[in-house]
Amino acid sequence: MAKKAICILSGGMDSTLSSYIAKNEGYEIIAIHFNYGQRTEHKELESFRNICNTLDVQEKYEIDIPFFTQIGANALTDSSIDVPIGGIEAGVPITYVPFRNGIFLSIATAIAEKHEATALYIGVVQEDSSGYPDCTDTFINKMQKAMNQGTKKETNLEIITPLVHMTKAQIVSKALELNVPLEYTWSCYKNEDKACGVCDSCRLRLKGFKEAGTNDKIEYVKTV
Repeated sequence: MAKKAICILSGGMDSTLSSYIAKNEGYEIIAIHFNYGQRTEHKELESFRNICNTLDVQEKYEIDIPFFTQIGANALTDSSIDVPIGGIEAGVPITYVPFRNGIFLSIATAIAEKHEATALYIGVVQEDSSGYPDCTDTFINKMQKAMNQGTKKETNLEIITPLVHMTKAQIVSKALELNVPLEYTWSCYKNEDKACGVCDSCRLRLKGFKEAGTNDKIEYVKTV
């Protein structure tokens, strides 16, 4: 029987590379995408579907989580809060969606148990990220313990975070090495047609490409 991995795949650069690494490590991929009312929901879903095609994913889930828009309190799901464009600041930014990765991992665990998967890949990045508390090694390790405590004895699921200590430049370089179609990925927090180029996520992406010595193939309104 082929070994199976759940891949949480947003359609962004990090989760896409993480999924390609899972494939390269011999896993049969079961891909999960979440529509949670984010500003770029339709573009991210399009990216997810394109990437699943390139990975030849046979089993995928597109899951709606509407309550994040009810909660609000963040610039990704609350349209009354502007996405910051002034550059990356210290601390937890307003684009942090409350406990998003914890909720994603919980749902992914249920799907993993159904499919008897042994690994769960998530493209969290700790050192070069935007300061999200649910992207750290400590959080992931504690979630893994809780997930295995709350599932069947034989489940024994491992969360794999292959990018957690990588910079964006290293991520771009590794993606190019593995022939990841980065032109299908989407990182912008604001726009669904041309990437804004000025939100935190665009800035990190552009910085990664620049430091990796290569050009991004997606279109931007502005590059800073």
